[in-house]
Amino acid sequence: MHDHPDRIAESWAELVDTARRTVADGLVVGTSGNVSCRIKDLILVTPTGVPYDRLGSGDITAVDLEGRQIIGSLRPTSELPMHLAVYRDTSATAVVHTHAPCATAVSTLVTELPPVHYMTGALGGPVRVARYALYGTDELASHMREALRDRTACLLQNHGTIAYGDGLGQALDRTAQLEWMCRVWLAASSLPGHTPSLLSPAQLDEARAKLDGYGRHD
Repeated sequence: MHDHPDRIAESWAELVDTARRTVADGLVVGTSGNVSCRIKDLILVTPTGVPYDRLGSGDITAVDLEGRQIIGSLRPTSELPMHLAVYRDTSATAVVHTHAPCATAVSTLVTELPPVHYMTGALGGPVRVARYALYGTDELASHMREALRDRTACLLQNHGTIAYGDGLGQALDRTAQLEWMCRVWLAASSLPGHTPSLLSPAQLDEARAKLDGYGRHD
């Protein structure tokens, strides 16, 4: 912590703000869900059982990549195994886990979210549903790893969502996009006698290629 205290403090402030946004945006209720970010081999993570509006600058909670607590006295989130699995497997610097209602509903209905919108391409392709396992377990983390293969987000069966990114903003945006797509699919598939049109793999590849360049000015 002493090597880069300013960076840690700034990252913690952004993490707390992101966690509060998940509540404000209706992606979690109470203390459900959790958020983390990575600084080299240090993982800042929301603590378990503490309302986000009560977290302050003195509540920094951090672990190493093995899950050993490095900073703070508050206990890290019970979903730490999932967060650590993402950081071990990918180049992610941020992870957001929520109990978003539409996404959770979809996770009980299908094994993969049907590609109803081109933003599916932004998540790497059709979003898979990780098989159910008790929260906070290595088994759940293992199922999540399978569902996240070549993807940046997945649904967790009868549970919620997890998404990662190059920063907290991107991880939260991917979470919000996933919840929106789940809401669209639920609405479109609820009309009796009608089946939503779905995008083909070629259409998704085309969208993904275009999305990769979105916002660039070089």
